[in-house]
Amino acid sequence: MSKENRKAAPVGVFDSGVGGLTVAREISRQLPDENIIYFGDTARVPYGSKSQNTIIRFSEQIIRFLKTKQVKAIVIACNTASALALDAVKDEFDIPVIGVVIPGARAAVEATRNRKIGVVGTDATVQSGMYTKIIHGMAPDITVIEKACPLFVPLVEEGFKDHIVTQEVIEYYLESMRNTDIDAMILGCTHYPLLRSRIRDYMGERIQIVNPAYETAMDLKELLKEKGIENDGGTTEHSRYSFYVSDAAEKFRRFANTVMPFDVPTTNVVNIEAY
Repeated sequence: MSKENRKAAPVGVFDSGVGGLTVAREISRQLPDENIIYFGDTARVPYGSKSQNTIIRFSEQIIRFLKTKQVKAIVIACNTASALALDAVKDEFDIPVIGVVIPGARAAVEATRNRKIGVVGTDATVQSGMYTKIIHGMAPDITVIEKACPLFVPLVEEGFKDHIVTQEVIEYYLESMRNTDIDAMILGCTHYPLLRSRIRDYMGERIQIVNPAYETAMDLKELLKEKGIENDGGTTEHSRYSFYVSDAAEKFRRFANTVMPFDVPTTNVVNIEAY
């Protein structure tokens, strides 16, 4: 592929379902010239309850599918897959791959003043302790408090983010964390940025809320620039986005329209097991 074609090639973004749309949205905001191919593994969601071997296998299938679309880089827009599959797929494929965990952890380490960081995530993310491991790899002196908030995902997916019930669930999960002296908190699940303003209101101004979706978009920008494959806008009139899922395309499309800043006209179903 020529250098010009590589610059115009799309970025592949994938997630176990719809949560990774918050990452795609940040990429579209921060890198408006980039084309995006998004894949949501809606037939096999959630990843949180699956074994590491299964998540690696799923991630390999999705990357093989995305490579048929000539993507130039891949973003794993899923905390579970970033934690459990990133190292394996980086070694296996000849394409730059980044995840959402390291950018989020690094931003929190930079943000904290008193060396105390909170992490909210799914059961799987919290049980894996991956944010704690990665943060301690960067700064062993930091105290990390992790809290699983499993109801946040269904509340977001059912369109309840502005409902009184969601406020009660936020208070129920985060009361103990609000009573600690953390000064930075990572939204360790790609659905959670959709609750960000409500979480921030509850936690108060003194706590810096880290959105790994934004940090990942900024890391992607650096990576593309470093490799000389960023799309400088000279090749297309405006950026193009395509959405693929493994099941339930219409439900995905409706949700995508509440997240993305533009209309998502079609979503295509892919038999991902074939890859």
